Amino acid sequence: SYLSSGINAEYGQQVETLKKRLIDAEVMNGRKQVSVPPDCKTSIKPPTSAPVPQAPKESPKAPAVTAAPPKENKKKAAKKEKTGQQQKQQKGAQANSAAPADVSRLNMRVGFIRTAKQHPDADGLYLEEIDCGEPEPRQVISGLVKHIPIEEMQQRPCVVLLNLKPAKMRGIMSHAMVMCASSPEKVEILAPPADSKPGDLVTVEGFSGTPDAQLNPKKKVFEAIQPDFLVSPEGHALYKGVPWKINGQVVTAQTMRGCGIK
Repeated sequence: SYLSSGINAEYGQQVETLKKRLIDAEVMNGRKQVSVPPDCKTSIKPPTSAPVPQAPKESPKAPAVTAAPPKENKKKAAKKEKTGQQQKQQKGAQANSAAPADVSRLNMRVGFIRTAKQHPDADGLYLEEIDCGEPEPRQVISGLVKHIPIEEMQQRPCVVLLNLKPAKMRGIMSHAMVMCASSPEKVEILAPPADSKPGDLVTVEGFSGTPDAQLNPKKKVFEAIQPDFLVSPEGHALYKGVPWKINGQVVTAQTMRGCGIK
């Protein structure tokens, strides 16, 4: 045991010598030395990584279901479209209201009276069905019973004013007016040219404006224009001395001369 103790002591001295040389070499190389007490035992634990938070799992979403548009939305859309059309017509009417009151603002066209019968509630009125070149014939009421026999009201051409505001006459709506040569004693329907057809437009040279969509009764446009209508001595329908024409041919009165037109 003495021998082993001596050997251990010798080895210990050698270790200390080597350690001292190593420390001296590190100091010379600029490495700072830290003294550790010989009885201090340091336990170094590996760093514990912090738990990584995980995003909560999303539950699968149900597929979106597109609901059919309710009927109310369709009604609102239809109402909106109708309102837009009305506003457009009103703008057109406002633009035309500033135009001069002349014959170009009247939408007068060739019509064809298909049938005429007595108004059920008025002895002096006819109830007529007139083809005006539109998809459907117009219902028109005329106060011609005292002037024209009902037999002469059937299947005949005429000239009709289409853009008057529809009016109720003895409970039935009238949607146009038949234009007639007129005097206190006599009334007769104006005659369009023989080769004209329903829907052909009446024009007057020198008055090339656009007809109103609908005449405003408060503006009295027709009432301002009508006094300048006249049947000439030749039987021609005139406005301020200029003939009414359809496709270049003159509108005429059958027998009346030098009278007004209503």
